Amino acid sequence: MLSVDKSYSTSRRTMELSLAHPATKAFLCGCVSGTCSTLLFQPLDLIKTRLQTSHRSLQPGSRAVGMVTVLRSVVRTERLLGLWKGVSPSFARTIPGVGIYFSTYYSLKQHFLQDSSPGAVQAVLLGGGARTAAGVLMLPVTVIKTRFECGRYSYGSVSGALRSVCRTEGPGALFSGLMATLLRDVPFSGIYVMFYSQAKASLPKEIRSSASAPLANFACGILSGILASLITQPADVVKTRVQVSPQMRTAEAIRTIYVEHRLQGFFRGAVPRALRRTLIAAMAWTVYEQMMAGFGLKS
Repeated sequence: MLSVDKSYSTSRRTMELSLAHPATKAFLCGCVSGTCSTLLFQPLDLIKTRLQTSHRSLQPGSRAVGMVTVLRSVVRTERLLGLWKGVSPSFARTIPGVGIYFSTYYSLKQHFLQDSSPGAVQAVLLGGGARTAAGVLMLPVTVIKTRFECGRYSYGSVSGALRSVCRTEGPGALFSGLMATLLRDVPFSGIYVMFYSQAKASLPKEIRSSASAPLANFACGILSGILASLITQPADVVKTRVQVSPQMRTAEAIRTIYVEHRLQGFFRGAVPRALRRTLIAAMAWTVYEQMMAGFGLKS
C-alpha cells in the first residue's frame, strides 16, 4: 500500500511539473545546474577571492602570492573543508541566481525571438539583460559570500551575516559594489552568450544532432568562458575590493589597486576565476540545455 502511495505521489509531481509554465521549467533547470556547478567549483572561487584580497608586501623582490600558495595555506590552517568555506552563501546566491538568469533569458528569447537563433548583437542583449536581473536581485547574498570567502569576517550563517551587516553598516552595505558587479557580470554574460551561440551555430549539423552534442556544447562553453573571463577580469578585482571594504567607492578602489599593484593588480586571481567561471558556465549551459530538451523545450 505504501509503495502504491509513493508511486501515485511521484506520478502526481511529474504531471504537475509537466504542466508548469516553460519559464518555471527554465528556472528549475537553472537551479539544478547551479547546484552542481557551485558544489564542484567553490574551492576555485575561494582561492580567487583570497588572491584578490591579500595585501602582500611592496618591498622590492617580494614574491607574489600564487594559487598553490593560497591552496596550501587554506588546507594547512583551515583543513581540506576550508576550501568550501562560503559554500552556504554560494548556494544561497547561485542556485536561485542561476534559476533567475535562465528563466529571464528564456522569457526574453521567447518574447523577442520566439524559436529563432539569436544573432551576435541579440545574444549580447539577451545575456546581458538576464544577468542584470539576476545580479541586482542576488547582490546582497553576493556581498555576504565574498566576505565569507575572504577570511576577514567571522559570520556564523548567511542569515546571521545579513542581520549583522544591516545592524552595523546599514542595508546599503548589502548593495556595495553594485556598479562594479554589473560592469563585470553583464558584459561577461553578454560576451559569453554571443561567443557560445556563434560557436554552436558553427558546429556541423551532424555533430549538433548526434549523441556527442552535449560534449561539443561543453567545449564551446569552455572557449567562450575563457574569452569572457579575461575581458571582464579587471571589473571582478574592483568588485571584490569594494565588497570587502564597503566604505570604499569604485573609483577609489581602482586607484588603490593601481597604486598597490599597478596594471597587473587588475588581473589578480585571473587563473582561478577563469577556471571557475568557464567550467561553471559551460556546465550550467550544458545541463540547462539537456534538461530543457528533456522537457521538450528549445533552450
